[in-house]
Amino acid sequence: MSGFISDNLQRTRAKVDELAKDLHELAIRTGNEALANTVSDLRNRIHEPFMFVIVGEVKAGKSSFINALLETGREITKVAPQPMTDTILQILYGEPEESISVNPYLKKILLPVPILQEIAIVDTPGTNTIIQHHQEITERFIPASDLIVFVFEAKNPYRQSAWDFFNYIHTDWHKKIIFVLQQKDLMSDDDLAINLQGVRDYATKKGIGKPQVFVVSAKLEQEKRREESGFLPLRDYIRAHITNGRAPILKLQNNVATCANINARIRQALDIRQEQFQADTVFRQEIAQTLDNQELKSLKQVDVLTENIVAAYERITRTKEQELSVGLSFFSMLRRSFSAIFSKKTSIQEWLQQLALDLEQQLHNELRSKLDAGVADLADNIQQMARLIELKIRSNKSILDREQDLFRDITEQRGRIMQELQETFNRFMERGEGFTDSTLFSDKTSISPNIATGSGLAVVGIVLAAVTQNMIFDITGGVLTTIGLLFAGISGSVKRRQIMRSFRQEINHGKNRLETEVSSKLKTYIGQLKNKIDGNFQNFDAMLTHEAEQLQQLENRYRAVTASIEHINNELEPT
Repeated sequence: MSGFISDNLQRTRAKVDELAKDLHELAIRTGNEALANTVSDLRNRIHEPFMFVIVGEVKAGKSSFINALLETGREITKVAPQPMTDTILQILYGEPEESISVNPYLKKILLPVPILQEIAIVDTPGTNTIIQHHQEITERFIPASDLIVFVFEAKNPYRQSAWDFFNYIHTDWHKKIIFVLQQKDLMSDDDLAINLQGVRDYATKKGIGKPQVFVVSAKLEQEKRREESGFLPLRDYIRAHITNGRAPILKLQNNVATCANINARIRQALDIRQEQFQADTVFRQEIAQTLDNQELKSLKQVDVLTENIVAAYERITRTKEQELSVGLSFFSMLRRSFSAIFSKKTSIQEWLQQLALDLEQQLHNELRSKLDAGVADLADNIQQMARLIELKIRSNKSILDREQDLFRDITEQRGRIMQELQETFNRFMERGEGFTDSTLFSDKTSISPNIATGSGLAVVGIVLAAVTQNMIFDITGGVLTTIGLLFAGISGSVKRRQIMRSFRQEINHGKNRLETEVSSKLKTYIGQLKNKIDGNFQNFDAMLTHEAEQLQQLENRYRAVTASIEHINNELEPT
């Protein structure tokens, strides 16, 4: 092992440093400043000695324990009857002895003490004190620690605040922990044995396998009563498991383990973020599918409406065609001509005029009836399409937790985009302009400007009715005008075949125009409205595209960090 340290330690440290650098960049990309700072601080401590972090409640005897462990014969950390400030003391090897105030909450003490050549000691405020800068412990020292020494007051090692802090250390950071029952000199052996077993049982229950618990008295140790103080087993443990050349390699292993811990947190957050992305992708696909389904349903309704209108048109015009054909026969024309001369019966022109009027009235009544029913159904379906989309937007739920530190930025960004989407769509639903299209109206109609002043979905039926009625009656009106002109030129000498052929041509021309324009314009309107609804998701789609790219980049970085962790762990495995 010593050969490995001398030959490879610097190279391995460089790799761990590079690993921490890559992890720091990954943490920055998650948007978690606190986690990035933790990784940065871990990186800064890679070259420091193996670090003991001493934690415990006020009056548990932490300061006395540290003074006894250092064997200086004097008070390095102050022992006071009242809780001290929230200052953290980091005790390191150094010559000459020096005290350095790093900031109001952190002080470094340099001491020329032999044990500090292999370890550093961090003295923290009591876990049961309310300190303003408690994060100095949690963010700066616990993650970077190599061994947690949990000091309990031997008389009462069961206080909840201490074990709550234990949960944080053990559950969140999986740090190596040993337990110290301090002030054994204040208890009987029987009571001490009970509390010793109690701590072992409690630690085992909390998930510590074979917990290391030491019972000591700093007072007896400083009085040189070392056989009674309990420090000998503790020092033996430190020599056997940490010092004697093992500390540097153990520290590197701990650093890699902490990197793996942080990387695992990022993995969990990535999984949640990926889950949110998949949910958002499914949500968007459902929107698109809903629009497609409703569009298809509306297009089929247009086909049915067109068929009904054309069928009504054909039925009425066919009846009038038969009536015209019979009326234009030679004997009918001759009889009508003589009847008009010798009686008050209608003449040929009067009969033709009446036929045209009847045709106009029947087309008007029948087509309007078909239109009113068809347009109402079509409008209901288009309105349902818009309402379904609105409902899906409102019911969309976030998987990401706004309170979660990891990816807080993307959570807030997504929240803003969803809020904007809902507000934008609400405005779209409320305003009539989005549901109109001036290209569908003839230049002569005056209804188009009025429609724009309507409110959202209420406009749809008006638009459809205006489009179809204006269009249909323009077409049928044109047919009737042409037929009127045709009839106006009829006299007794006009050939019946020529008149019927012209009549059929105009009727068929009108039918073809009716079928084509009703279908195409209504389908165009439906398609354009679908695109307008879909256009509300422009920012959401941009977010999905960007998120897909970001997730891929983060995934690649995560995999690279994971591979580095595995590689370094293999190098650090004892041979």
